[in-house]
Amino acid sequence: MGKMMKDTIHANGKDIRMYTMDFENDFISLTDIAKYKSDDANATICNWMRTRETIEFLGLWERLHNTDFKPLEFEGFRGEAGLHAFTMSPTKWIQGVNAIGIVSKAGRYGGTYAHSDIALEFASWISAEFKLYIIKDYKRIKKDENSKLSLNWNLNREIAKINYRIHTDAIKDNLIPPELTPEQISFKYASEADLLNVALFGMTAKQWRDSNKDKNGNMRDFASLNQLLVLANMESYNAILIEQGKPQSERLVLLRQLVVKQMQTLEYVNNEGLKRLPGASVNEDK
Repeated sequence: MGKMMKDTIHANGKDIRMYTMDFENDFISLTDIAKYKSDDANATICNWMRTRETIEFLGLWERLHNTDFKPLEFEGFRGEAGLHAFTMSPTKWIQGVNAIGIVSKAGRYGGTYAHSDIALEFASWISAEFKLYIIKDYKRIKKDENSKLSLNWNLNREIAKINYRIHTDAIKDNLIPPELTPEQISFKYASEADLLNVALFGMTAKQWRDSNKDKNGNMRDFASLNQLLVLANMESYNAILIEQGKPQSERLVLLRQLVVKQMQTLEYVNNEGLKRLPGASVNEDK
């Protein structure tokens, strides 16, 4: 299973946790949404789930998305839904019909979560106004996410990762004597990574984190397309310089020269490309 990516929806002063495994199916905290209406979030969720309309909606969602859905067990729940004695909970629903649209999580990030389709339906039941606040910030998060996952950004990030492997192999083969401890080896890797960071960004990874405590990820996750492309070239170039036995201080100067030259070239190429776009002006002051 992939790594769980977490985020927070900010809806009219309320924080609502969400996560995704694949950047396509987002799960939003029903527990946090329920707290908008009551401190007893679990009771609020159960009250919503016991209505016939909710059971039918949840059952249809599972039919559309879940190949392991249990239809016979669902029919039993639907037959009882709405009756005075009928009760329902996330756990009862999940275990009863083998549901995947609602998830119960334990731990620090615990609570009841549901697929965004279901979570927004629950938000409508809580408050139509609150649902609109949720949708507004949810769209902002998806827009930022889609921007980062765009083809060009992702391609250059992958290029940087590939060249990083070449870079680290050169460090291992040429800079790390066998007698060094694992801790020292790790420090050497970090030192070389920060050499590139300083040459390109003007600061180390720690300095960036200290200045950007509100951001998730690292400085390279927030790099521009041009910076990522130059970073890939830097890693290859640094690997060559290491092979040549050049000291770190000399390599820093050479790497910085590479950064300045390539960033200027990329800026020029980008500007020339803009000039060639339909409607762009070709007459400029020299």
